[in-house]
This record gives sequence, C-alpha cells and structure tokens, in this order.
Amino acid sequence: MSEKIDFSHIRFLIVDGNKLMCQLIKDILMMLGCHQVTTARDSEKAIGVLRSGGIDVLITEWNLKPRSGLELLDWLRTDVTSPDRMMPVIMLTANSEMEYVVESRDKGVTEFLAKPFTADGMYRRLVSVIARPRDFVSVKGYFGPDRRRQQLPFEGPDKRQQKPE
Repeated sequence: MSEKIDFSHIRFLIVDGNKLMCQLIKDILMMLGCHQVTTARDSEKAIGVLRSGGIDVLITEWNLKPRSGLELLDWLRTDVTSPDRMMPVIMLTANSEMEYVVESRDKGVTEFLAKPFTADGMYRRLVSVIARPRDFVSVKGYFGPDRRRQQLPFEGPDKRQQKPE
C-alpha cells in the first residue's frame, strides 16, 4: 500500500445482493477511512441512489436483479438520465472468466476485481480509480475510460493516416 489517499470525503455506493458481502466491503472501506458508504441490494435501488446524487465511486456486483451489474454500468455510461457518466466503477464479482472481464471493459468499467478478494486488492483498485484516473473516450459504440492501460511504442504505419487503396 504505497500511496496514501484520504478516503474521508469520498462517497461510495456498494451494490450487491448479498447482505454479508455489502457489509464486508463497507467494513473494508471504513477501515481505510471512509465515512460515507451507502449500500443497495439491487440495481433499481442503486439507480435511485445514483439519481439522488452525492456518489463518487460505484462498486457493483455483476449478478444483480432486476438489471445486472453490467446493465447498471451501461445505464450509467449511456443513459441521458445518468447523473455522472464518468463516475469510476469497480466491478467486483465472482464472474472472473475472461469473457466477463472483456465485456465489462467494453461497457466502460474502470476496474475489475474478482471475488474472493483481499483488502489489498480492493485498495489497489481504489488507488487506481481515485489517484490515477484514466481519460474518457467517446466514440461510436463506446463511452468510458480509455481501455488502453499502457502506451506502447508503435513502429508500423498509422492506419488512421493511410489513404485507401
């Protein structure tokens, strides 16, 4: 835990159908110094909390009802009634297979954390979304954080500047 962040003024929303998991995540956040943590057990309640404002970071489970966490993420990123399309979102789920990670990334998740997780793993994701936010990208079919994690040198021709043959 190299970076120190003052979590006392950051407002979190945890969305998970499992009451014990909500409490565990809340306890970890409180241990880190958070004072403002709200929980919701389903996606519709989460949307109500988000619409009322005052949330800085969303932590959501994939498996929710009536909308999935992925549908909640899609609503946050694309709906005209979304209160903050650029809100950091951590997908915290046991669905850790590559297809879930890729689908979450492609819907605009900021970070992905697989269950079971450690307090250190949670802290690292929080540092990533709070201390090192990524630029947002808006292109046809995608709105969300830049999906490229690193800038690699490119030695080939630039496709965007090539003329069609």
